[in-house]
Amino acid sequence: MFERVNGVLVIVTAALVNYALADSILYGPPLHGHALPHAHAPVVHHPPAPYDYGYGVADAYTGNDFGHSESSDGNVVKGSYHVLLPDGRKQIVTYTADHYNGFQAQVSYEGTAHYPDHVPIAHGHPIAHPPVYG
Repeated sequence: MFERVNGVLVIVTAALVNYALADSILYGPPLHGHALPHAHAPVVHHPPAPYDYGYGVADAYTGNDFGHSESSDGNVVKGSYHVLLPDGRKQIVTYTADHYNGFQAQVSYEGTAHYPDHVPIAHGHPIAHPPVYG
């Protein structure tokens, strides 16, 4: 019997706490015209900064060959990246980007695509008589 009373007591206590917090600032509706003041840090705008970076990977063991380089004078970004495609060609993308012209890319390929020879798969002979289970 005490378990039932304790369970009801917990539920009633939780309901009273919920009711009490419903009108508080933390859980209640927004207070129009009486909101707490918010302290925001001032927004600092920095002029665009020039940069230059790049990386590259050429791993003969795994066949990976890719890289990227990019530079900016603070207004215009110029760069290129390349990747070795599965068909053996190297795809090279050269691009420029600025606030006036947007992103403009030019794609080129080096090498010739090589594809594996088609080898037909030999299938077994069809079964002359369907199997009999029994």
